[in-house]
Amino acid sequence: MSACVPTRADDSSRAEHTHEPHSPPPTRPRRHRIAGADVSASIAVFLIALPLSLGIALATGAPLQAGLVAAAVGGLVAGWLGGAPLQVSGPAAGLTVVTADLIHQYGWRTTCAITVLAGIAQLGLGSLRVARGALAVSPAIVHGMLAGIGVTIAVAQLHIVLGGTPQSSVLDNLRALPAQLAELRPASVSVSALTLALLFLWPRIPGRAGRLLRKVPAALVAVAGATSAASLAGLTLPKVDLPSWRSHALAGMPEGPTLGLIAAVLTTTLVCSVQSLLGAVAVDKMVAARPGLPARVGRSDLDRELLGQGAANIVSGTLGGLPVAGVAVRSSANVQSGAVSRNSTMLHGVLVVVAALLMVPILEFIPLASLAALVMAVGIQMVSLHHIRTVTRHREVLVYAVTTLGVVVFGVLEGVALGIAMAVAVALHRLTRTRITHDEKEGVHHVHVRGQLTFLAVPRLSRALHLVPQGTHAVVELDGSFMDHAAYESLQDWQNTHTAHGGSVELVGRRAGVRIGEPTTPIGLHLDATSATAESADCRCHPWTPWRNHQCEIPESIAPRDERDGHTGQARATGTAGTDASDAPRTSEEPGPAPDSPGVPATDEVSGPSGGGRTASTVGEVGDSDGPSGTSGLDRSDSSGGPSGSGSTGRPGEGRANRSGGAEAGRPRAHQLARGISAFHRNTAPLVRGELARLAREGQQPSQLFLTCADSRLVTSMITSSGPGDLFVVRNVGNLVPLPGQESGDDSVAAAIEYAVDVLQVRSITVCGHSGCGAMQALLSSEPGGAQTPLRRWLRHGQPSLERLSDESRPWARLAGRAPADAVEQLCLTNVVQQLEHLRAHESVARALRAGALELHGMYFHVGEAQAYLLAEGDGDEVFDHVGMADLSA
Repeated sequence: MSACVPTRADDSSRAEHTHEPHSPPPTRPRRHRIAGADVSASIAVFLIALPLSLGIALATGAPLQAGLVAAAVGGLVAGWLGGAPLQVSGPAAGLTVVTADLIHQYGWRTTCAITVLAGIAQLGLGSLRVARGALAVSPAIVHGMLAGIGVTIAVAQLHIVLGGTPQSSVLDNLRALPAQLAELRPASVSVSALTLALLFLWPRIPGRAGRLLRKVPAALVAVAGATSAASLAGLTLPKVDLPSWRSHALAGMPEGPTLGLIAAVLTTTLVCSVQSLLGAVAVDKMVAARPGLPARVGRSDLDRELLGQGAANIVSGTLGGLPVAGVAVRSSANVQSGAVSRNSTMLHGVLVVVAALLMVPILEFIPLASLAALVMAVGIQMVSLHHIRTVTRHREVLVYAVTTLGVVVFGVLEGVALGIAMAVAVALHRLTRTRITHDEKEGVHHVHVRGQLTFLAVPRLSRALHLVPQGTHAVVELDGSFMDHAAYESLQDWQNTHTAHGGSVELVGRRAGVRIGEPTTPIGLHLDATSATAESADCRCHPWTPWRNHQCEIPESIAPRDERDGHTGQARATGTAGTDASDAPRTSEEPGPAPDSPGVPATDEVSGPSGGGRTASTVGEVGDSDGPSGTSGLDRSDSSGGPSGSGSTGRPGEGRANRSGGAEAGRPRAHQLARGISAFHRNTAPLVRGELARLAREGQQPSQLFLTCADSRLVTSMITSSGPGDLFVVRNVGNLVPLPGQESGDDSVAAAIEYAVDVLQVRSITVCGHSGCGAMQALLSSEPGGAQTPLRRWLRHGQPSLERLSDESRPWARLAGRAPADAVEQLCLTNVVQQLEHLRAHESVARALRAGALELHGMYFHVGEAQAYLLAEGDGDEVFDHVGMADLSA
């Protein structure tokens, strides 16, 4: 290890940082986390569950104790048996309307029996292993169902907020609303208003005090604050009434019409199962956003989750509790509070039991108006604007609207049935709607087919194709993903006839540069092999292909022999910087030296972060655009799927030798740039032309200066979800900010900072480092002396970061939840903090900071995890906290 690498071996608290820079961190002894993370998470979930359980019971018209029973059973039974360890189950807002209708029609004891039967049905579905099938329901239907339930809840609870009593249906509640407004009860309205104000403002308290206060759930603060205010003011209001547990009603034999009871069981089973399964999938996404947690928790077992929910509903219904389902609000709070196992969910159930037995006198101080306001807010949140924008973008707003209106007007089961019918109608409409156009440009006839080609579109397709004169060149563009046999034969017959009369046909897929030919086509069919060339081969592009200009690899079955590696039988990877070998373009070249030749390492199977293997050349190619000469931008630990992603390493000199022997190996095809520009002109330019024209008229007005590394894997617009005109980006090797006067004649970074702050008047500057940075590796491995190449001269601006890392008086920069993986990651984090200090030394930045017109932010992007970390504000420890998923609504 270089003498530049700090060890700090004398500090016992930091002994974990003494390993080699490219070695994994030392193994820590296993510790039981039940007494720590799980206990604190269970307390946070309990504080949210207690008021919500009472409020949902109030909204359904059930005994208030039924909400506590369901919360306890959901935590203990579903938490113990369920397949989603971190999902918290209990009485859910999505079941409020269903349960209220059942109580109104059949009474409470029969409703409990229906809950038991629904649990048995869930056990049967779980045993049949059909849980994944529930996810086939269109998201527009699910979101529409929840929105309709939310509207129903909000309208009903509004009457209690105003001091009245809700009616049995939404329409009746709307008709009674004017009379209710004429008879306002000021005491109920004031308590409800205070509850809503606390619920809305508590999560928005700014500063460090806000971060500390927000650890207390807003729902608990809102109900406790309203209860305290009502008690201090001496207001006379209806309050929570928890009768003795001795008089608590249990399940009875179901009474009522058989068909009605069957429909009730099916409705309860459907809503409970779909909400729980979708919640389990959402919890998986939240768990994946927490580094290190997915390996410990694992993915949810949806069939087991359905079995656990069924058992919980059987127990809850038997004991006189509400139906149980997975709850998004409590589950997200559980994950964000640091829970690591199902123990947190079960402990929350124990706390609910303790509260139900020992806290009855305290709970009876809560005004019903406060609980009604809390549940009304939850109902409003169920109508998510994000979901509306999503279904609109996917052109499914009609399905969403029909489902929502059906639930509001007719009921949950009827609304879902209407939504399914509308979704089927929309799908059939899309399948049968095909637009076929013909036009001529510069002597070339273009036939454009938009949509799916089925037998219904064959007459229109034939009519458009016969508009192409004989002996001309025709381009047929198929903008769809399906073609049936009738359409295929029609197109094939016309192609054969047209070519027989001296014409030529080019069949093109939806994406620019992709032609339809052997061995397979983008629409899954085999067309005439005469139109196939090596250039029109099967395209194996990934979803991010538009950023790579469609760099598709040629399948081995049709690639020319001189484009294959004659020794391994595999297509040769070019190893282009910043591009996966599996996606690199192919060029014709002579076979290289054998893998076992002297001085040439054999090819490695490299497993990336996604877990898939790929073949990569290890002959001295630089894997990182900012890596030092002769050194890979990714360290060797990454080759096995380490924290920094995937890569390869080489030795100095081998890269040059390889390039001299086969200079064409790493070059893209000659027309790659032109092809990418053509694809932009065709596909992207029409979409952004209006916005770019506006920016051209008004000039650039970015809000941020984003200073980051030149690494090709950092796509700033993707990471920040920004577009044209949003970011003023400065990139250099190692995201370095030289101190004023230290750039030795090259003031490019300082000029960009001055221009951004003084001329563009940006409001924030972000310094973004990343994992596996080649510049940081070069700093750690650099030796004193040696030739002063341009790269070495530039990297001297990173020496203060090395010195900061070696300074015993400074705290370690670290990631929230885990220590840095190795010394390279430690230096990457430290470098971001150091460059922020360099920024403050620039006069323009210091002046804007003093005026309060500018903010500085530190950011670290882990390439392998696709996870961004932001440097926490304020003094003290230098902690980069991960930016997780947004909270889910109830």
